[in-house]
Amino acid sequence: MLTITDLTYRIAGRTLLEKASVVIHDGAKVGLVGRNGTGKTTLFGLIAGDLSPESGSVDLKRAMKLGRVAQEAPGTDQSLLDFVLAADTERLALLAEAETATDPHRIAEIQIRLADIGAHSAEARAATILAGLGFDAADQLRPCKDFSGGWRMRVALAAVLFAEPDLLLLDEPTNYLDLEGTVWLQSYVQKYPHTVLLISHDRDLLDTAVDHICHLDQMRLTLWRGGYSSFARQRREKLLLQEKAREKQEARRKHLQAFVDRFKAKASKATQAQSRVKMLEKMEIIDAVVEDHVEPITFPPPRAKIAPPILVFDKLTVGYDPARPVLRNLSLRIDDDDRIALLGKNGNGKSTLAKLIAGRLEPFDGDVTRATKIEIAYFAQHQLDELRPAESAVEHVRRMMPDQPEAKVRSRVARMGLETSKMDTPARELSGGEKARLLLGLATFHGPNLLILDEPTNHLDIDSRESLIEALNTFDGAVILISHDRHLVEATADRLWLVADGQVKPFDGDMADYTRYVLSGTSGQKADAKAADKVTNADRRRLAAERRAQLAPLRKQIQAVESRIETLRKSVAKLDGALADPDLFTRDPAKGAKLSKERADALKAIDAAEEEWLELSGTYEAAELEAG
Repeated sequence: MLTITDLTYRIAGRTLLEKASVVIHDGAKVGLVGRNGTGKTTLFGLIAGDLSPESGSVDLKRAMKLGRVAQEAPGTDQSLLDFVLAADTERLALLAEAETATDPHRIAEIQIRLADIGAHSAEARAATILAGLGFDAADQLRPCKDFSGGWRMRVALAAVLFAEPDLLLLDEPTNYLDLEGTVWLQSYVQKYPHTVLLISHDRDLLDTAVDHICHLDQMRLTLWRGGYSSFARQRREKLLLQEKAREKQEARRKHLQAFVDRFKAKASKATQAQSRVKMLEKMEIIDAVVEDHVEPITFPPPRAKIAPPILVFDKLTVGYDPARPVLRNLSLRIDDDDRIALLGKNGNGKSTLAKLIAGRLEPFDGDVTRATKIEIAYFAQHQLDELRPAESAVEHVRRMMPDQPEAKVRSRVARMGLETSKMDTPARELSGGEKARLLLGLATFHGPNLLILDEPTNHLDIDSRESLIEALNTFDGAVILISHDRHLVEATADRLWLVADGQVKPFDGDMADYTRYVLSGTSGQKADAKAADKVTNADRRRLAAERRAQLAPLRKQIQAVESRIETLRKSVAKLDGALADPDLFTRDPAKGAKLSKERADALKAIDAAEEEWLELSGTYEAAELEAG
């Protein structure tokens, strides 16, 4: 059991946690969520004992073994398999002792313990974990130093999973995984026999792999039962009820205060006035709902409409060495309204295909036909390092608008989703999410016809990812997407291409079919054939377009109801101002009664509108899930 009690922690004068408390029971799978910068990773440091709280406590059950992914990726001569096996220190110690032990009783104890911890099947278990994270049998025997940083982090993840700690702390583990690795990790965490605390912005992972959500907000921790979608619905309903209760309480306070103000000087009413003063003092204040604002992500529309097809490949071969091409015999077509997600393990050629489509990589042979005046935007995570560290967002944009006035430059930066306070901040001091927004804005600056996104979500929190989904679905151009975020793929892509074995072929199933394909290890041809029996690619695109069209009027209805609620609230505020006049009922009783009735009617109308909003929102969310 993990018990956090009244935990307070400050860093550089900023409070991240204040009297935060939560209890996590053994065996729970908990997703730790919260906006970027709220202190989730800091909380992991406090739990692990790397940081000391200002006050409060973090208590772990006695002898509880805690495991985290190492900060430094392994870069040694040790093979991947040996590195992972070395993570189980108890097993290594027992095996070493078994070589030298002479006491028969101790030898028996060692062998019993080795059997208890599954030591003799350890190598097979380690190999299975490495395979699930994308390493084949040959890779597992290669030294760690042969692999790049991202692959080494997978090895570090494999090591902590193999050690099977009692409390497993995972901080954004999917950032260095592909979709296939993410799907495998979801399944592994679900079946993990001990407690898991997981920081992630991957909504699908948080819906499938965890049974509780721990929300870090306003420096406090709140535990919710269920996955992320359940948490989001429950929290939204709670906040709505909280706001309604606060408004009713505020109305009550104003009414009591008006009585006190009016009658406190009259001897005949002094006792009643004093009674109401005590009621006001004892009234527990209901906090106003504080919602963090998320700047929207927007993409400019294509500067020119291009007739389809916008891109055609005919029997292309491409790669980095003509003797060892990555992809062969490619014959593909991309239209002006395509939404295509590329599937396949890392190393199979997804990024190579993206670079080919973007024109950043020339084919060895074959024909490429591009529409004239086509504008292609390309975004990849490694490009974050290409931002000029000392220059602000405004300075980056001014380079692209040298003759425009300052107001227009800043207006363009604002459309990229950067807050005003961050516009003049040097790029090196921006968060990963802010850099991603800036780079997306720069990449799409000239209104592309085709937008290529290679892992765009690594530094975006859940709300920003939802904003990206909205931006992609309203973008009036074609999209090529590579992402380990299944929710993003399901919400935006109409077509799936599987990149495997040097080929690119349509995958005519949905993401549920692909998940089963990854977990079962079925051949691509069998999975494709099975999925094709269910629905054709053309049908899928047609259905997706129809669903998006159906959602548009529903979204407008919700916006109309929100506008009506806002108008009614303004009316109530205006009526409250009029009714606050202590002489109103003496001077004009009829008018006072009329205004009171209008206020009561307005409050009833607000209640009805909020109920309508809840119903419409529920319908909209269900339709979104179905459309996914």
